[in-house]
Amino acid sequence: MALWLPAPASAGLPDLIARAKPSIVIVGTFNPTDNPRFVLKGTGFVAAEGNLVVTNAHVLSPQATAQPGEPGTRQVVQVWRGQRQWEMRDARVERVDAARDLALLRVDGTPLPPMALADPASVNEGLSIAFIGFPIGGVLGYAPVTHRGIVSSITTVALPAPQAGQLSERAVRRIGEGNFEIYQLDAVAYPGNSGGPVFNADTGEVVGVISMVMVKGTRESALSNPTGLTYAIPVKFVRELLDRR
Repeated sequence: MALWLPAPASAGLPDLIARAKPSIVIVGTFNPTDNPRFVLKGTGFVAAEGNLVVTNAHVLSPQATAQPGEPGTRQVVQVWRGQRQWEMRDARVERVDAARDLALLRVDGTPLPPMALADPASVNEGLSIAFIGFPIGGVLGYAPVTHRGIVSSITTVALPAPQAGQLSERAVRRIGEGNFEIYQLDAVAYPGNSGGPVFNADTGEVVGVISMVMVKGTRESALSNPTGLTYAIPVKFVRELLDRR
């Protein structure tokens, strides 16, 4: 297994992006009888082992129950092979942390280079970050896109309003888990970025996972009116997810 080590201090963002691309995957579903056959659900990245992919729990499809070779909808990832070339691989759900919107997939095939995870203590407000994903699904084509910003705030996930009618299943689970910290980013993410890695723009180490992208209007209006707040789940919870295997 090739270990993706942090880049030297002299490496610039273009070098870090080039190093990260082989570790970024498209998370989606495949059904040979559907049109389109492949549907993009979000982004993921390789971590720890070359066959483990971290993504958001909400991008997983409950309809993806078919096994390789069976008819029906399958959970898959698309692996980047350079120059807009992609290789589809089957994926199985290894573990889910629904309260923090994280999921771990095990991917078939040759191991991929994992991204290095940052020390949670190294993340502070003002940290320069970048994140890679597939904004607006396939509207811009299946090419990894990088955005840059800073960690603008380390805040606490707000509990929902106390009225019972406003408590979703996810909100109830979060109450049981208690409050936890989350990173607010000074950078705009779009549908399709969910599950993508947020990394230190100086070292390339993953500091969080894009989640809770709040965008007004439809997917199309997000292109011209990106009035949303972008959040990331801290790398601390990614480490916990991996350690519980």
